[in-house]
Amino acid sequence: MLVSHAPANTHASFDEEHLVAYAGLVPAMRLAERCGLAALVGEHVAIADRLGVNAPLKIGSIVAGMLAGADSIDDLDTLRHGGMGTLFDGIRAPSTLGSFLRCMNWGNVRQLGKVSRMLPARLAAHTPLLPGAGTVAFLDVDSTQKRTYGYAKQGTGFGHTKIQGKSVLVRGLNVLASVLSTPLAAPVITGTRLRGGKANSARGATLRRHLICVPARIARHGRGHITLHLPRHWRWQSAWMNVFDAVHDPPPTLVA
Repeated sequence: MLVSHAPANTHASFDEEHLVAYAGLVPAMRLAERCGLAALVGEHVAIADRLGVNAPLKIGSIVAGMLAGADSIDDLDTLRHGGMGTLFDGIRAPSTLGSFLRCMNWGNVRQLGKVSRMLPARLAAHTPLLPGAGTVAFLDVDSTQKRTYGYAKQGTGFGHTKIQGKSVLVRGLNVLASVLSTPLAAPVITGTRLRGGKANSARGATLRRHLICVPARIARHGRGHITLHLPRHWRWQSAWMNVFDAVHDPPPTLVA
C-alpha cells in the first residue's frame, strides 16, 4: 500500500465540534483551579495597559496551550479547535494573547515570577509532587543556557559555554534555575531567573534566597534531609541558614 498524495499536498484538520483533541486538559486545568492559579494571578499581577485586562483568564489560556504542546503564540489556536469551547470558558484568540504578552513590562514579569514561585507549594499540597521528600530531597541550583539564533529575541545575551572542549561566547537565554527532586520523584523546576550571560555565580543575594527558600518550603512537611548543591563562589553558610529557616520555622523575635 502506498500513499496517494505527496506530503506537500496533504494537511490535517480538526474541525469536528463534538470531538476534543486534548481531553487531558480537563483534569490539568481543574487542578490549576484547585491550587488557585487564577486567584494568584489576580492578586499579584497588575498590568496598567488596557490590553492587560482579564489577566487570570489569559494566563490560564496560555498555560493550557503550553500543556497542549504550543511553543509559539500561533500554536495557541489549538485551544479553539473542535469542542474545546464547550469544555472551557474564557478561551482567548492567539492574537489577543500575543498582545497581552507584549504589553507586559519588567515589573509584570517579576510579578509572574512570584506567582510561579508560590504555585509549586500549592501543587505539593494537592498532589504527591515529591514522593520520598520525608526521607531525603535534593536541591540543585545551577545556571544553564538556551542558545538562540535570531537577533530579535528579547532577553538574550552572550554567555560562556563549551563547544567541543573550547570555551566560547554564544548568544542565548542565560537562566539560573533551582531544581528539587527525590530518589522517587522526577526533578521539579521550582524557580528560574534570566540574567546576564557573563554574570558570576555569586551574583544576587535576593536571587539566592528565592531559589533556595521556595523549594525548601515545598519539602518542609517531610522533615527529611535536604542535600544542597550550589555553584562555586556561593556563600555556603548563608545558603544553609536560608534552607534551615525555610524548613524549620525560626523562633519569634522577642521584644523587651
